[in-house]
Amino acid sequence: MRRLRTQVVIVGAGPSGLLLSHLLARRDIESIVVERRSREYVEQRVRAGLLEQGTVDLLREAGVAGRLDREGLVHEGFHLHFDGAPHRLPFTELTGWTTVMYGQQEVVKDLIRAREAAGGRLYFGIEDVAPFDLDTDTPRICCTIDGSAVEIVGDFIAGCDGFHGVCRQVIPPGVLTTYDHAYPFAWLGILAAVAPSTEELIYAVHERGFALHSMRSPTISRLYLQVGAEEALDAWPHERIWAELQTRFSLDGGKILTEGPIMSRSITAMRSFVVEPMQHGRLFLVGDAAHIVPPSAAKGLNLAVADVRRLATALTSWYADGNRERLDGYSRACLAALWQGQEFSALMTHLLHPFPGEDSYAAKLRTARLRDLVTSRATATAFSEHYVGLARARLLESV
Repeated sequence: MRRLRTQVVIVGAGPSGLLLSHLLARRDIESIVVERRSREYVEQRVRAGLLEQGTVDLLREAGVAGRLDREGLVHEGFHLHFDGAPHRLPFTELTGWTTVMYGQQEVVKDLIRAREAAGGRLYFGIEDVAPFDLDTDTPRICCTIDGSAVEIVGDFIAGCDGFHGVCRQVIPPGVLTTYDHAYPFAWLGILAAVAPSTEELIYAVHERGFALHSMRSPTISRLYLQVGAEEALDAWPHERIWAELQTRFSLDGGKILTEGPIMSRSITAMRSFVVEPMQHGRLFLVGDAAHIVPPSAAKGLNLAVADVRRLATALTSWYADGNRERLDGYSRACLAALWQGQEFSALMTHLLHPFPGEDSYAAKLRTARLRDLVTSRATATAFSEHYVGLARARLLESV
């Protein structure tokens, strides 16, 4: 068996694993990244698109935001349709922070190119990763690379391999406490080859269900419909999707969306998931390996980046002077920010979606909360601070 040595073994080449590797390299800390999927798959996988200012700032600090700054769509507010009327929430005016629309797959492409340019060791299509010796000073993974058995030994392992990854699964029974909540509906998402119909996001609250108008570029639109939890994708041909979108976004019965060819369709379950703690021995869980949120508030990628920032800082401190304080406090600090993100994601989910079987009283309460959001500056400011990530940035400064 061939043996490789590094300082940090990173399992997963999504945005969190790649960004962690890049940040560590800039601090002269070596890593090896192994990814189960092919490079083509991770570069084309459509996921989140809304980046908080803190996420953008970290990508700039890491020197990988050149294309993001050229092509990303900067937003200073969003539109909210409810009770037959349009409203706008100017979150930059209220907080001083912006958001940027830039697809997760584009972040992944930028990070892969940056790691390759720096001579980083990335291995794709590695389907048999098995971590061992997590409680020792030399944790390792075994896998097959180019047809040969390989053992990769490091000082630490970072589990950035997502909800279905292997790293969380190898933690012994009884160590983790799991929190799981499923919502009684899902999102049907489409990617359409058509210019966005507006320059900012539209959140539409309709009696037939929620809808979201988003975008990935000046020529690509991303749109979502609330559908049943057990909905079949085959039940939604292209014509039905556009008709339902037009209905939910319309304020006066007319069409407001520009329609175009649908490039892809998918259905996403709405659920929340957290494990505590986010570390065991010398294994640290990052991003979706430890937590997922419903997409209502677009917090998934941004929470993962917050984990990466914390872990990179902790590892830097350890390698600089052997100080374990930040490493030992990694889980506690991440979970404080994570639960704040979970709470806001749940708030937005309840604020925007009619729930199956709810009565007219619940619908009236939702409208009252929405009206307060667009008429009270204090309510709008507090909401905006969570939406753009400012509230979490403040929290992380204190833990």
